[in-house]
Amino acid sequence: MDQTKKPLRIPPQFGTYAEKHGLFELYKRLLEGVIIAKPQDPLEFLLEELKKENNDVPAIIIHGPPASGKTTIARMVCAKLRSAYISQDTLLADDVSSLAARAKEHLKNNEVIPTSLWVELLSTRLKLFDCIRKGWVLDGFPQTREQALALQEVGIGPKHFVVLEAPDTVLIERQMGKRVDPETGDVYHTTFDYPAGSEIERRLIEPAEGCGEEATVTRLVVYHRHAHGLQSCNNKGYKAINADQPKADVFSQVMTNLSSQKRSLAPHTPRIVLLGPTGSGKSVQAALVASKYNIVNVSSGQLVSEAITNESKIGEAIKPYVDRNMLVPDNLMIKILDERLAQLDCVTRGWVLRGFPRTREQAENLSKIGHEPNRVFFLDVPNDSVYERLTLRSLDVVTGDQYHALYNPPRTNRIKDRSVQHPKDAEEIVRNRLSQYYAYAEEIADFYEDAHHINADQDPHTVFECVESMLVNPLPKRLVQQE
Repeated sequence: MDQTKKPLRIPPQFGTYAEKHGLFELYKRLLEGVIIAKPQDPLEFLLEELKKENNDVPAIIIHGPPASGKTTIARMVCAKLRSAYISQDTLLADDVSSLAARAKEHLKNNEVIPTSLWVELLSTRLKLFDCIRKGWVLDGFPQTREQALALQEVGIGPKHFVVLEAPDTVLIERQMGKRVDPETGDVYHTTFDYPAGSEIERRLIEPAEGCGEEATVTRLVVYHRHAHGLQSCNNKGYKAINADQPKADVFSQVMTNLSSQKRSLAPHTPRIVLLGPTGSGKSVQAALVASKYNIVNVSSGQLVSEAITNESKIGEAIKPYVDRNMLVPDNLMIKILDERLAQLDCVTRGWVLRGFPRTREQAENLSKIGHEPNRVFFLDVPNDSVYERLTLRSLDVVTGDQYHALYNPPRTNRIKDRSVQHPKDAEEIVRNRLSQYYAYAEEIADFYEDAHHINADQDPHTVFECVESMLVNPLPKRLVQQE
């Protein structure tokens, strides 16, 4: 089709549906699975993949040098996400598996367990129901580049590879005070994390690898020898976190990283809604966003004025309400917005909407017609600042320039004398508009659960930097605890 004569129109609802249900990521996952698994019957394989209830489960490796706290953090992550905890010790603790028995035989003969056997053990473990349903957290494995590449060859790759880092002197001090509870596997420290109960204290033992300085230094040398190779194999999800800080802070940073999402290659059309009280700067922010990213600036008030000016059928229906200073009915506003947001420029370039919705019902109707925003911002401003911004404004009736008594006063007395206040900026009118906004603000916030609240009581360009940072970065993922 010659797009210069008749552009191919794609309904805006298609993009919304594809983004909401992750169709691009679904297609990518299925294609990657076929390439990695190389099944004899690709169609049957794809059908089985599609039958899986949830593929977005944790696949995490917590790594780091000895005494960095990776076991403690890995167990805390498992408790938070209710995922399966896996380590080399848990893989070898299986008394039923013949693979575990072979691995123990190697250890009994003082031999190194082959990489192929480790991979086979882990592959078998990850096929169990708990790993498929709730995800997994792998503690301290792989230890070498060879093991990492072997895991990738069989299609085992983490979504997040978290490495806990700390100076060697700190790690040696930690290791010398490290103690383990043999019943629960919990790790304690004689100085930094001593157990609360005397019963746990009595059964604490030194770790099997030893706590001596010489043994710790030897293990650190081995770790550093392989650290760069491990990082090069897991650059995609690699994240280093400083472990030389309180355990709660380390865990908080780890969870923040796990909740982040990688940038998708899927086509993305911005659909932005700016909400906030009168005088919060919605018009300024919409203009800045539209100018920088070449998206369509849509104002509900401007659309109403254009409809009346064009004398369209909807404009004729709206005009009586505007003449009487009444709110335009929702059904008419939805028709105007649907017509504008479905036009080719909005569909292809995206849009930023301000002045609508004002109620939860309007927000629901906007989503029902297929124009669901993918970014919603609340510009929060104290009422005192709103009064200061609006009631001190004035307009030059000759030039149309706008002034402010504090921030941008008229340059001459002549301009000051002919400047007047807009009727909408009267204190009583501003107070009524604020009360109308806050009457519905809470229920709109409940509807847009993923909305961002931004302090708009600062320089407009500072506010724009906050808005922009949340536009270009993927939204954090909700780590839902599964039953």
